[in-house]
Amino acid sequence: MENIDKSQLKINKNNCPIREVLDILGGKWAFSIVYSLLDGKKRFKELERSIEGINTRMLVKELKSMEENKILIREAFATIPPTVEYSLTEKGKKLEPILAELYKWGKEFVH
Repeated sequence: MENIDKSQLKINKNNCPIREVLDILGGKWAFSIVYSLLDGKKRFKELERSIEGINTRMLVKELKSMEENKILIREAFATIPPTVEYSLTEKGKKLEPILAELYKWGKEFVH
């Protein structure tokens, strides 16, 4: 993992990359959604069932936000009833190693 050179880390409250990332992925469910989609495309109900504790309204809200931020792609199909599938963009797939590191940190420090 790349070490951060703290002398070059200039955290400006108006332009902080960490704050910007948290604005995009700071929702309670964002990483759960990404984790679920790492396996590949999922329909809405599959996604909802794969995330314990999330309600439909919150899932819709998170998915819209993540689509706007180009973390995932929403594909709608003209079927009856309508079919919608979600998948990660390349940008979203790049979150996998970050999730792995958060998982390791959690196993070590959160009990």
